[in-house]
Amino acid sequence: MILSQIHFPTIKNIVVWPNIFGDGWYGFNKIALIAFIAAVVPALIFFIAGRQSRLVPRGVQGFTEGIVSFVENQVAKPGIGTGYEPYLPVLISFFCFIAVGNLFEVIPFFQMPLNARMGAPLVLAIIAYLFFIMVGMKHNGPANYFKMVAFPQGVPKAMYILVTPIELISTFLVRPFSHAIRLFANMLAGHILLVSFGVLCIAVWTLQLVAVLEVLTFPGLIVFTAFEIGVSLIQAFVFSILAAVYIGGALHPAH
Repeated sequence: MILSQIHFPTIKNIVVWPNIFGDGWYGFNKIALIAFIAAVVPALIFFIAGRQSRLVPRGVQGFTEGIVSFVENQVAKPGIGTGYEPYLPVLISFFCFIAVGNLFEVIPFFQMPLNARMGAPLVLAIIAYLFFIMVGMKHNGPANYFKMVAFPQGVPKAMYILVTPIELISTFLVRPFSHAIRLFANMLAGHILLVSFGVLCIAVWTLQLVAVLEVLTFPGLIVFTAFEIGVSLIQAFVFSILAAVYIGGALHPAH
């Protein structure tokens, strides 16, 4: 009876936003604005930190050094191994852009994670895809790199008839899509859950059943908001470490 009076927005209303400047190629909507901010804010923070040179870092410098240390020790070193240093900046960029873009889920007015739309995760996955292929070709030679991917060491020659197409398809076709979909699906699912609890809270308040149901729905909204903040950061970590693993595999294909 109560649920029949609650209007849940459609998926389109949750993730599609009208353009600010019209419907042409120059259209600029909320998602584009979030992407712009997610790119500019980390760059600005690191620029400010770079102008500071305290022996004992604090404030912005300490914050950025914490991010660098985390990505270096928890993403780059485990994922790439020896020779990770040149690839640390791109992994930090992935992590910061995704984390900031995801956190817009819980920021008033925006309340939409950038990566709940497929566009941003797909572009990031394609960048990671092209990056690890270029790394593999640069350090192993184009022909040798593709040979090592198609014919991994230690596999009996008779098995190559099965292993080779699987390796080629999984590495060069499936990998970028699975990389993107993992981020997109997790953020979209969390966004839908958060919207659902928000709608329940509003509906319960409107139906004047606060004393009975608001006790359950409002704490649930708080819990899911905190959970979504954690998921936003975890997904930034997962995407970054997968990119590091792919780069490491291209850099050291024999391992």
